[in-house]
Amino acid sequence: MTALFTKEDFDVFTIDGLDERMEVLRSRLSPKLEMLATELAPYAEQVTDHDMYVHVAKHARRTKNAPNDTWSALASSKRGYKKLPHFQIGLWGTHVFVQFALIYESPLKETVGYKMAEAKTQILNSIPSRYVWSMDHMKPDASPITDELYDKIADRLQHVKKAELVCGVHLQPDDPALASKEAFLKVCQDVLKHTAILYEQAAFEPA
Repeated sequence: MTALFTKEDFDVFTIDGLDERMEVLRSRLSPKLEMLATELAPYAEQVTDHDMYVHVAKHARRTKNAPNDTWSALASSKRGYKKLPHFQIGLWGTHVFVQFALIYESPLKETVGYKMAEAKTQILNSIPSRYVWSMDHMKPDASPITDELYDKIADRLQHVKKAELVCGVHLQPDDPALASKEAFLKVCQDVLKHTAILYEQAAFEPA
């Protein structure tokens, strides 16, 4: 059985040069991530009650530094995902991630921060303790949740312009969940199911 993500996939991020890395990233990783997001879209629609559209990271603004990660995203607008709550499937050179994300471009951050503070117990009871949380989608690190970290995320979303919320799972290259597409999609479905409560905190009408 061929693993869903191979050593060659992770090694893409060791290729020197922006153009050289992007060429392999687009030919090797982007189609795989697009395929996975496309297969996951119907389930995302089921748990969010919104139409979902697939977006693949283009890294179009880069002119010098090669990307250290890449992803596909599921969001409720055909036009884009960065201003909306969305789900990401992607890779760093060290791991695969599946996560809910609300990033700095979103105008919904303040609303979500207030609602997170109000619904803290409900949210923490809904999301497994093994999930990891982050305040910056551009960094590979994430941590298990604590009361202090949760409160900090909620507060930053309310008051800091570039605040972010990221929550999901990290899978190491040898994780059994990466042994097949079916096993990985099951993990993706679990993440969507458990983090849908974060998606629900954003009171918005899909574009």
